[in-house]
Amino acid sequence: MTRLVRRQVPAAFDRGASAYDRLVGANPGYHAHLRRSARAFGFAGSDEPLRLLDVGCGTGASTAALLAAMPGASVVGLDASAGMLAQARAKTWPAVVEFTHGRVEDLADAGVTGPFDGIFAAYLIRNLPAPDATLASLRALLRPGGRLVVHDYSVRDSPVTRLIWHTVCWTVIIPAGRLMTGDASLYRYLWRSALDFDGPEEFTERLRRAGFADVRAGTMSGWQKGIVHAFRGLGPDGRPFAATSRPVRIGAGCATPRPAGRATPGCCPGAPARSWSAPGSPGSRPRSPWPNAASPLTCASAATISVAGPAAGPRRCPTAPAWA
Repeated sequence: MTRLVRRQVPAAFDRGASAYDRLVGANPGYHAHLRRSARAFGFAGSDEPLRLLDVGCGTGASTAALLAAMPGASVVGLDASAGMLAQARAKTWPAVVEFTHGRVEDLADAGVTGPFDGIFAAYLIRNLPAPDATLASLRALLRPGGRLVVHDYSVRDSPVTRLIWHTVCWTVIIPAGRLMTGDASLYRYLWRSALDFDGPEEFTERLRRAGFADVRAGTMSGWQKGIVHAFRGLGPDGRPFAATSRPVRIGAGCATPRPAGRATPGCCPGAPARSWSAPGSPGSRPRSPWPNAASPLTCASAATISVAGPAAGPRRCPTAPAWA
């Protein structure tokens, strides 16, 4: 049995590129989860033109999710697999989308320069040999207040989710990959890389060490609840995410509509049924960009949480969990 190592991953994706969209299309929730994580940027309703970077864009599924969440944004998609990019380029895209071949560790060599309003990294960071250095370089590409969203597997913290991951990989993902491509090495690597990657608490701390502020986390729904997560952080000179005139609920029974820019009373996110209303989101009810309404948003720090944007500042939250 051949054991795939990180440096071989781009070539393995080249070999499996033609079957990739069929495989992920059979995964319930795959595309919907990407769209939900893309909405977590919180740019919905922005009147300003947005420039986004999609690192590890693959065949373009994450790029499509960004466009669905932020129509009209310009997107630069980057991937180290030429085969995956060929699949992406074969699709129909608006003129504001461009794809570039290169490694995320060598963005300058690929001609990718900032600043960007947002950077999306879906199923990428766990594949990197030096994630801390890469996260720092991505932060440097963000404009002041720009945002990073990472969407990836993270199962280390829970024996239950590890068991589910083992079961799904060895009964569904690995056999399906072997059937469609004739080679299961990439899918065995997927299984192992998720087990080896940071747990949610560890990854939120990694983002803070890389300089990201106001780090927040949420998990997906369905069978991937507790398995696939989205993590969001503010880049250089960023202030906490702005308040809106719509309700903000960070604990049960805490919804309080206030004018934008004014302090909104907050409560610790240890309570159930938390939700968050993204800037510009439609409707009068609290709406969450996270897929699981029961745990869409936390302060990712047991010490503080910002509940109403820059004007309110951080609030003490001694019982807050580090992730949700």
